[in-house]
Amino acid sequence: MIEKILLADSGTGQSEEMFKALAEIPSMQRALVTVLHVIPPQITAAEMFEQREKGGKILANAIQALNLDPKRVSGMLREGDPKDVVCKVADEMDADLIIMGSRGLKRLVSILENSVSQYVFQLSSHPMLLVRDDIYIKKINRVMVALDRSEAASQSLKLALFLLRDLKGGELILTHISPDLTGKSYCASGAESEQDPVFATAVAEAKKLGIAYRCLSCAGKPAEELCRLADELNVGLLLLGSPDRRPSIAKALPDLDRLLGSSLSDYVRVHANCPVLLARTV
Repeated sequence: MIEKILLADSGTGQSEEMFKALAEIPSMQRALVTVLHVIPPQITAAEMFEQREKGGKILANAIQALNLDPKRVSGMLREGDPKDVVCKVADEMDADLIIMGSRGLKRLVSILENSVSQYVFQLSSHPMLLVRDDIYIKKINRVMVALDRSEAASQSLKLALFLLRDLKGGELILTHISPDLTGKSYCASGAESEQDPVFATAVAEAKKLGIAYRCLSCAGKPAEELCRLADELNVGLLLLGSPDRRPSIAKALPDLDRLLGSSLSDYVRVHANCPVLLARTV
C-alpha cells in the first residue's frame, strides 16, 4: 500500500530519523524512496553552482544516513520554491506518502513565516507524515487511529493495518471522540467501548490480521482529546483523515479555515507530541 515514498529533506529537522523508524516496520521494507532537496532560484551562475554543490552534499549525506539498498533509494535535486516543488514532485511520482519535517507553527504564524509543510498540507492530495522538529521519535509499535464514518478515516485505518500487519508486538489503538459542548470529557474502554458501531469494521479487520487492538470511545473536544490520548498512551504514530474539502478548480485559492488552523487535522498537526500521518481520500 505504501510503495513510493517522497522524503523531503531540507538538511535540518527529523525527516530522516522518521524514515528510519518507519523502515523498521516489516511492511515498509520494500518501499522505494526518493530523497528530495530543493534549492532556491539564484541570480548568477556562480551562486547557482554554489547552491547545487551544497544541495548535492545534503542529498548525499541524507542517502548515506538512510543506509538502504541502493536499488531502493534515489536522490533528486530541484530548483524552485520548496512548497511548489514538493507538491509537483509528489504528483509526478504519484507518491504513496510524503515525509516532511515541520516546525509546528501555529495558525497565522505559519502563513506569515511561509511554512512549507503548511502549504503542502493544504494543497497536496497525497498522504503526509509530518514530524515536528521538537519531538522525540519513538520506535513505532503503538499506532493510534482516529475514526469516524468518513472515507478519510477509512483510509487512515487501511494505512494503520498495513503498517501493523506483520509487526511483532504492535498494537492498534482505535479512538472515536464525539464532541461534547459541555466542556467535560470521558473515555470508555474495553467491552463497553467495542459496542461503538464506528469500531465494527476496524475490530473485524484487526482480528482477521491477528493485530492486537484496544478501543477508546470518548467525548470531549476531539482535537485536544486526540493529542492528550496520544501523549498519555505513549503513541509512536497518530493517523487521522484529512479530507480535501475543496473542488479542484479552487486548488489555487487559500483555504482560510485550514490556513488559520481551525480544522481538527491542523490542530493535531501542530500540538500532538508524536508524528502525525494525515491520510487523504482516494
